[in-house]
Amino acid sequence: MKTLSSLVAQFQTEDDCKAFLVERRWPDGVHCPRCGNTKVWQPKAKPFHWICKGCNKNGYRFSVITGTVFENTKYPLVEWFKVAFLMYHSKKGMSAHQIHRMIGTGSYETAWYMCHRIRVAMRNSAKGQLFGVVEVDETFVGGKAYNKHGHRSGGGRGGIGSGKVPVVGAISRKGKVVARVIDTVSADVLQRFVRQAVSDKVELIVTDEWTGYRNVKFEFPHAVVRHTAGEYVNGVIHTNTIEGFWSLFKRGIIGTYHKMSKTYMPLYINEFEFRHNMRDCKDPFGEIIARC
Repeated sequence: MKTLSSLVAQFQTEDDCKAFLVERRWPDGVHCPRCGNTKVWQPKAKPFHWICKGCNKNGYRFSVITGTVFENTKYPLVEWFKVAFLMYHSKKGMSAHQIHRMIGTGSYETAWYMCHRIRVAMRNSAKGQLFGVVEVDETFVGGKAYNKHGHRSGGGRGGIGSGKVPVVGAISRKGKVVARVIDTVSADVLQRFVRQAVSDKVELIVTDEWTGYRNVKFEFPHAVVRHTAGEYVNGVIHTNTIEGFWSLFKRGIIGTYHKMSKTYMPLYINEFEFRHNMRDCKDPFGEIIARC
């Protein structure tokens, strides 16, 4: 497994980073990011730059960072690579403040900007729909009601009317996870998520007894674990795997980020989702760079 010291040793210059980015971004050879043309040529005086005449008769000029999250930034790739590495290898995430303190990114705002760009690159890491035995569950993310002020306080510990942000997730046993921020935990919203995240060839979908899942049985094999009756495991029927994912995500919020707005929550979910889905990947760092 790559360590921080080996990363620093491997990527000492901008050219080291650019060569790695070319390799990961275009494993089958450089092609134009605008039209896909593979017949591009490289000016001798400008390494890591190419010209394509397939989409512009005068020549469309592009570089290795064109169309990536690194484009239109002044920060060196060496530092971008360090930030991406630290974010992935922190099980419960790493805050922009911590990133700023560790590598000195100029300002907190710069570190925050870099982290969010990398989280965008981490999206859709499940690469398709889920198969096998799939657990589906919803959770609510937000602070305790008695710590909130005025109209934000809602009521109760969680759930509908608490003022917290609803999130739904599906996880395949020993497989990938998909999670999304939603507006409500109504039946139509949850059913739409299940259709998008889970294959119609799934072996079994397991949920709790929330009424929002009442229509799942009409389209998929469906089993229910009845928490209100004190049932948590009944053979293969349980939602412990997805609840473990929620637990890790919430520990990240409480211990690392402390608070999280609904606006940016999907990006943080991208990060935790990617970290889970790439846990068996031989080169997760290379996967991040390829996605950037």
